[in-house]
Amino acid sequence: MINLLSPSKNYLGKNCIEYLNAELSGNRFRRCLIITDSFLVKSPTYKRVLKVLSNNTIGYKTYDQTMPNPTVQCVDKAYSLISANDCDFLISIGGGSAHDLAKAVGIKATSKGNIRDYAGVDKIPNEILPLICINTTSGTGSEVTRFTIITDTKEQKKMSIIDNKLIPWISINDTDSLMTMPKGLTGATGMDALTHAIEAYLSTDSNTLTDTYALKAIDLINKNLITAYRDGSNIAARENMAKAQFMAGIAFSNASLGYVHAIAHQLGGLYNLPHGVCNAVLLPIVLEQLGSRLEGEELGDIANAMGISVFQKKNKYICPRVILRILDMNKKLNIPTNLTELGVKKEDISKICTMALNDACRLTSPIQFTYEELVYMLNQGLKEKRI
Repeated sequence: MINLLSPSKNYLGKNCIEYLNAELSGNRFRRCLIITDSFLVKSPTYKRVLKVLSNNTIGYKTYDQTMPNPTVQCVDKAYSLISANDCDFLISIGGGSAHDLAKAVGIKATSKGNIRDYAGVDKIPNEILPLICINTTSGTGSEVTRFTIITDTKEQKKMSIIDNKLIPWISINDTDSLMTMPKGLTGATGMDALTHAIEAYLSTDSNTLTDTYALKAIDLINKNLITAYRDGSNIAARENMAKAQFMAGIAFSNASLGYVHAIAHQLGGLYNLPHGVCNAVLLPIVLEQLGSRLEGEELGDIANAMGISVFQKKNKYICPRVILRILDMNKKLNIPTNLTELGVKKEDISKICTMALNDACRLTSPIQFTYEELVYMLNQGLKEKRI
């Protein structure tokens, strides 16, 4: 049996924030906590949300201090506004950081305790507060997933919290809210979505439905990411990237991920690096090791979705060509070419590998690497040339 999990309602397209008027009608809610950042709180998207709340006589309080890689301290600060203002639902406006923070606040609102208590898989005892996620980026997929990632600055690591209870109530990908993404964010989040799709397709928990979503996401990213990066005003490219990251999010929420994310979480926690950029740099490094050991034709399917002509689909033959395509995309998106350029220090590799082996995302990788193999992989990744 296949059980494909997603939010109860998903809206994608121009001006679709307006659909919230119907969803919030009927006096079901009294007051919400809006979680966003200091930039978006001045945006037209934020004003449109306030208008919807006013139309439905719903009060609000705003936490606008969301930062990239939200921390345990951010969770506690935002949560303090819940009880102080009697909020009964949440709206997050932003990308993965805002959505992840909102999910963590939703956990604390109904299950209390320390957010660290819920790190791991299926550890949340109660349903979280109803959450509406309004996307302003195209990459993380957090608006549709059962994942939230919170940084523990004390331990210098990212905690993965994975639970079906984290799936938001409503996801919104309003094209009008995506048009002003800067180039750097467009590139990083787009490669994040590509990593989601590829790792979900290779996952040991994948199925025919997640595979369909993943391959279509790869196809759309291949055809639209560079265009969206170079011309942010291209509506078709922006909307196709929104569709791609949505499908990649559904795919990995149900199939999970692999070693790219298991390692990227450690780099983010240790160096406070952008998650999408970490994934983009790590993806060809991990694929090189997977491709040399996988016996099937999974990478041949991925190559087809990326528009690469395939005559021999066996992984060991097609892997170098997939890697070259990813490296070419990274170059066009001005993303670092190796771990050294990213800022990874050789003396930290042992610690990074140890923590990656304890990350839940690696459990569904088609190949399980040893500590020694991970150390070798990352040392190779420090170098300019990998294939």
